[in-house]
Amino acid sequence: MVHRLLGAPDRLSVNPRLRAAPQVRLYRFDRVEAAERGDEFRRVSESSARRSEAVRNAVRRRRLEILERIRTEPIEVPRLEPGKLALRAVEHRARQEAVAGGLIELAGGDSAQGTGRASLAPWKVDYLRHRMSHYHQLLEGLPGGERDSGRAEAEELLRRRICAAIAEAYPPLEQECERQTRDQ
Repeated sequence: MVHRLLGAPDRLSVNPRLRAAPQVRLYRFDRVEAAERGDEFRRVSESSARRSEAVRNAVRRRRLEILERIRTEPIEVPRLEPGKLALRAVEHRARQEAVAGGLIELAGGDSAQGTGRASLAPWKVDYLRHRMSHYHQLLEGLPGGERDSGRAEAEELLRRRICAAIAEAYPPLEQECERQTRDQ
């Protein structure tokens, strides 16, 4: 819009924030004011505002559609017998630690830090959540980063639904699911 209405800049200057960045284009104040008073500015400005509103409406509509899909999508939790779940959780944790550069020693089915079975609950929930990460496909189509995109809200809703489904499928993990939901 600036280039269309004002054409070439009156002067180029060094970018005051980052010298290596492209030069800053400067325009005389009287030229800018004259352009803003013109009919073409009004037409271009109104057209730009309509396009911006249409994009905002589309993002808002997409956000609502995705939130509704997250609310209604059936969440299926993998069902494993307790011993198998514990073993898979410990193996999953060991892989995570190995990737992070640490190593876990497995002794007698418990974790390396000598923790007992009760403390495996966080690892079990983490493992199950990882197994259910395919549900994050529901977030596709939501832009990230923008304040009003709804992505954070959708991620939170999905996380809560997954944790609730785990707690329902594995009642002994309910307290850990509630803790993880609260802490995140």
